[in-house]
Amino acid sequence: MKFSELDVVRIKKDVPEKGIKKGDKGTIIVAFSKPHEAYEVEFWDNVYTPKQVVLLPDEIEKVEET
Repeated sequence: MKFSELDVVRIKKDVPEKGIKKGDKGTIIVAFSKPHEAYEVEFWDNVYTPKQVVLLPDEIEKVEET
């Protein structure tokens, strides 16, 4: 699998129905391998409301720790 649970990732596309914008950072909370590789990612808005969305590996990129 390309990513692991608790990895911090950046989304590569807008998800307007969830209020998530390209470039937002989130945390992988569940990694799925079947039937296809996918990840449930949790994002937080500016008032700390969590938003979850399931994404494919090509829709996110890992945020490198500095």
